[in-house]
Amino acid sequence: MSAVRSEKWLLAAATAVVLGGVAFAADSPVAESRWESAIQEFERRDRVSAPAPGGVLFVGSSSIRLWDLATSFPDKELINRGFGGSQIADSTQFAERIVLPYAPRTIVLYAGDNDIAGGKTPCEVLADFQAFVGVIHDHLPETRIVYIAIKPSLKRWNLVHKMRAANALIRSTCEDDERLQFVDIDAPMIGADGRPRPELFVDDGLHLSPAGYELWSRLVRPFID
Repeated sequence: MSAVRSEKWLLAAATAVVLGGVAFAADSPVAESRWESAIQEFERRDRVSAPAPGGVLFVGSSSIRLWDLATSFPDKELINRGFGGSQIADSTQFAERIVLPYAPRTIVLYAGDNDIAGGKTPCEVLADFQAFVGVIHDHLPETRIVYIAIKPSLKRWNLVHKMRAANALIRSTCEDDERLQFVDIDAPMIGADGRPRPELFVDDGLHLSPAGYELWSRLVRPFID
């Protein structure tokens, strides 16, 4: 075998090993358990003190996880089941464990931010939202789902057009079903210069500051009162 052919063969073999390892990892329990510790913590809390059924559940990514709901809505008993870094599909995957057991009358969902940042197209984000809705309404047909629009942020401003396209698709879907509602937080988060208002974010330019959560709370409250 020539040196060139030998080099090509070794490269192909190495590629096969790497790809095989990736495929194995994707199918392994380790890959599937990325969120398992967070989900198990929710379940542990429920065993200690289970929320009453028929309430209002907040679920989604870190913007939900970091939201101090007791401070924002002191007059309400709300359930927070946000887990940071998650996408819409993750909430769908764990719906049987962190959504359905509470039989919520209203679900407030924020996710899609990480989806777009992870490379998903607006149409894929829409499909994931529709899948979440399908799972919920298959089991809880009367439950209202309130979707908080993907926020414009300083850190991900380069993705804002894709995020707005996803928002438009989801808004249109919500308009076709009275059980679905869309909270537009985009315009209120934009300043006079046409960019996200810095005071609404912490130093990373992505997660919300207390002022950001105060704004979101005002916009979301009419949907949960």
